[in-house]
Amino acid sequence: MSERAMPPADISPEAFFTRWVPEAVATDPARRERLGATAHDLEFTLEGEGGGVFGVHIADGVVRGSVGSLEHAHLRIRLAVDTWRALNRGEMSAPEAFLRRRVHLEGNLILAVKLHVILG
Repeated sequence: MSERAMPPADISPEAFFTRWVPEAVATDPARRERLGATAHDLEFTLEGEGGGVFGVHIADGVVRGSVGSLEHAHLRIRLAVDTWRALNRGEMSAPEAFLRRRVHLEGNLILAVKLHVILG
């Protein structure tokens, strides 16, 4: 697995979901290959100052981000902005955040594990 790319510390959630994640996957052939023919929609709700609701759409090795709630999501992820930043900085792992009840999941939990391994 390739070295996990780290977003800029001051990136906004909107820029992260709509630009950074799609570009990070698009420029990493190993991640695109691991995504394969996966087709899923994920909704992230970041609570607190600077937060919002964002969609991540995965299809055929391509990731696209959007702003706003999704009518249908295979997985919904809810967390505080400060937890999201700690995850991005590598200060906390996704499994640790989940076990500490700082990340709340609704939907396909197996998908959460699979995408954590693929997307970082």
